[in-house]
Amino acid sequence: MANAAATTPAKPSPATPSTARAINDRAALHLFAARGPLTALTLAEATGLAKPTIAELLARLQERGLVEPAGEVRSDKRGPNAKLYALAADRARVAGIDARADTVHLSVADLAGRTIAEHTVAIPPDLPADQVPDLLAAELLTLANHPLLAVTIGMPGLVNPTTGHLGPTPIGPLWHRRLAAAIIERTGLDQTAVHLENEVNLAAIAEHRLLTDQGIDTFALLWLDAGVGAAIVLDGRLRRGASGGAGEIGFLAAPGAHPQIDPVTGAGGICDLLDAHALTTLTKDLPPAEHPAAIAGQVVYGVAAFALTLDPGVVVLGGANGSAGGAELADLVEHRLPEICPVLTRILPTIVPGNPVLAGAVATALDRARALLWP
Repeated sequence: MANAAATTPAKPSPATPSTARAINDRAALHLFAARGPLTALTLAEATGLAKPTIAELLARLQERGLVEPAGEVRSDKRGPNAKLYALAADRARVAGIDARADTVHLSVADLAGRTIAEHTVAIPPDLPADQVPDLLAAELLTLANHPLLAVTIGMPGLVNPTTGHLGPTPIGPLWHRRLAAAIIERTGLDQTAVHLENEVNLAAIAEHRLLTDQGIDTFALLWLDAGVGAAIVLDGRLRRGASGGAGEIGFLAAPGAHPQIDPVTGAGGICDLLDAHALTTLTKDLPPAEHPAAIAGQVVYGVAAFALTLDPGVVVLGGANGSAGGAELADLVEHRLPEICPVLTRILPTIVPGNPVLAGAVATALDRARALLWP
């Protein structure tokens, strides 16, 4: 019995005052980011902190340049108007980039997540490839017109989650590999502030921000665009895999596919069923009313690949063709799925407006910037 005390788990130490302040500050900053300008009273009610603690917190955040006065609001009671406070959104800006083969979409936002400017750059066909990264970096600086704190670049291909570099197998143009370096050189940002991510993973991040409102934290995104891609979110976390290849179902064999699958393009696999060329070829001789059912008959094989290996419960149809098909295509696929797959799965259309890759890139850059600035 002499050793009984040694085996008793130690009680957790209470948070130090500095740790408690950091926790409270971060909670307040998240509230400002989610709700916009707040009064001290509203902040106290939302956090459960005492008014004197809120006063100290606001003074601290203003001193650090993270929060600033944002006007006044009329009080419900007699007395002076209540002061509003908000994130110091103009302290820095972030950027998201959606890099395609011949077109690049740029978006710049402030620290509150408000879009400041967007621009699409068409790559001149006669421009040497080694000059494209410098052109895009210059365009980004012009668009931002303000110091950038973080940049996220989405592009096709496997991005190693450990190194942050594109994998050895080229999918996009070769200038994709130099884009991050060119932005670092032009902006003077640290290498860790410029982040590469697979484009479909970024679309899934944007999708997840909206699906959480529906209580959905686990799903797969099937990307139906010029090419075929996929992303996996499990328990609220994007899963990239050991080398960034999680979700690359386009390389799986498909019914009637060629026995040899191209390891670069995915030709011969599910890609041959679901990419834009395949779906256009499939429907070109059909009346428009029959297009959704025909496309659903192909898409169901991609959905089944997810359902049978991961059982995510929900598969979202994204990309240009998934978005165009909308709820009708999603319903048709869900109806066809039990014919080839025993796993119960909901099929949903994308709910992200605009460009989901760009939205995910900005959201990721914003998270990284706030992590740098916030306690």
